[in-house]
Amino acid sequence: MRKYRAIAFAVLMGAALPPTHGLAQEADDDDDQPKLTRSSQNLPELILGTKDGTYDVNQKDFTLLAGQGYRWKITSGAAFEYKFHTDLFRDTWVNQIVIDDLEVHMNGAPAWLEFDRPGTIMVQFNTIRPGKYTWSVPDLVDKGMQGTITVK
Repeated sequence: MRKYRAIAFAVLMGAALPPTHGLAQEADDDDDQPKLTRSSQNLPELILGTKDGTYDVNQKDFTLLAGQGYRWKITSGAAFEYKFHTDLFRDTWVNQIVIDDLEVHMNGAPAWLEFDRPGTIMVQFNTIRPGKYTWSVPDLVDKGMQGTITVK
């Protein structure tokens, strides 16, 4: 009976203690990669068009982490109609879309975001699958209104 108690105690202690190889790796981990957090992180705002340039874009490429929550402000800065499309939303869990402090809660991905006038739409989502995705204003790709979103 003592033998079984000793084995049971060893199993319980093994389950309760963290693996030592993980601790050694964390201490040696100096790769400066961002870490996942429980709170949603703000992405740099994407601004489509400006008062000076209808086809200007402030940033074309974005890098995200799989499994992380994000808030992304997408702004139309020009008095022009933009239809923003990205295949990223098909591989994310979209929590909500906020337009002028009005919230849209969803059970699926939006097909596109359309701007009929200057303004900001904030999309809050969680990434699910790593990969390389695109974003674009489909009718204005030839004007440079496109970019990539890499989920690592």
